[in-house]
Amino acid sequence: MVTIYDIAEKAKVSAMTVSRVINESGRISEKTRQRVKKVMEEMHYIPNHMARSLVLQQTNLLYLLITDITNPFYTTVARGAEDAARKSGFRLLFGNSDENLSKEADYIDTILASRADGVLVAPAGDASLPHLSLLRQHKVPFVLLDREVPGIDCDVVLGDSNEGGRALVDYLVSLGHQNIAFVNGSSTVSSARHRLQGYLEGLKQNGLPFRESYCMEASFGMINDLTDMEAWLSSIDPFPSAIIAGNNVLALETIRLLRGRGLSIPSDVSVCCFDDFGPFSEIDPFMTVIAQQAYEFGYQGAQLLLERIKNRDFSEPWSKIVLPTELKPGRSVAERVHES
Repeated sequence: MVTIYDIAEKAKVSAMTVSRVINESGRISEKTRQRVKKVMEEMHYIPNHMARSLVLQQTNLLYLLITDITNPFYTTVARGAEDAARKSGFRLLFGNSDENLSKEADYIDTILASRADGVLVAPAGDASLPHLSLLRQHKVPFVLLDREVPGIDCDVVLGDSNEGGRALVDYLVSLGHQNIAFVNGSSTVSSARHRLQGYLEGLKQNGLPFRESYCMEASFGMINDLTDMEAWLSSIDPFPSAIIAGNNVLALETIRLLRGRGLSIPSDVSVCCFDDFGPFSEIDPFMTVIAQQAYEFGYQGAQLLLERIKNRDFSEPWSKIVLPTELKPGRSVAERVHES
C-alpha cells in the first residue's frame, strides 16, 4: 500500500507537505502542489478519507435512505439528490429500507458509524420517530422527503398529496365515474393519510357518498401476498368502475389482480394512481397518474440539507417545501357512459 511517505520521497518533499496537499491546507506553492499531485496519480495513491474527516470534522458524505429503490419515483429522487450533492463536492450513499422499520434502524446505525455529514430520509412511517431522534441526538442534520413524522421538527420536502387525491376524483367524475374505489398505503404513513383525505374531499365536493368498503389499506412497497387485496376486490358491491391507487406499485398490483379476474383495463375498470413510471411513461403513457416532481424532491432536499450542514443549525426556522402535482391522463382511464 502506498503511503504519504512514499509520495514524499518520490516528490522530494516532506510528509507534512504531502498531508497539506491532501487536506488542502497550509501554504504551499502551486508548483509544489502540482508536483505532489502528479506523483500521487503516478503511484495510484488513494487518500484515507476517514482519517481526513477526523481532522476536518467533515466527511463530505451524504446518505439517502429511501423505502423502495425499485420504484421509479425514488430512483428519480436519488438522481436529483446526487446531482445536488456532487455540485457541492459531496458524495451520496444509498440505503433501501423496503418500508421495514427494522431494516431502517440498521441503516441508521450504519449512517452514524460512517460519520456521514447529513441524511435525506424517506421514513418508513410514523414509527420512524426513534430513528430520527437518534440522528438528532448525535447532531446529524437530516431532511425528510415525501413523508412527515409527527413528533419531530425538521426540514421536509413533500408533494401536494391532498390536492392530488382530489384531482384524480374530479377527473374520474368528469368522465362519468361515480363508483370510485381507493387502494392506499398504510395509514401510518403521512402521504397515505393526505391522499386518502384528498379522495374523501373529492367525493364530497362531487356529491358522491363515501363507502367504507371501497377503501383498502395495503403497503406502498411490493406485496408478496396479495390475498387481502384479492379478498377486497371480491367483496366490493357494487363493483367500482374506477380504482385509484395510492402509488404506482399498488396500481400495478391492482391491474395484475383485475386481469387475473378476466377484466380489461380500461374497458371494464379504469385505474389511475399517484406517481408516474419515469422514462417508461414517456415511451408509452398508458397510466393516468398524478405526477410528482421526483427530481426536485431530491435536489431541493439535498440543498436544504447542505445548508444545514454549512451552518450546523438544529433549530427553527424549519423549511417545509410542498411541491405541486400534475395530472397526466393516459389510456388506463376510459369514459363511463352509463353508471348508476
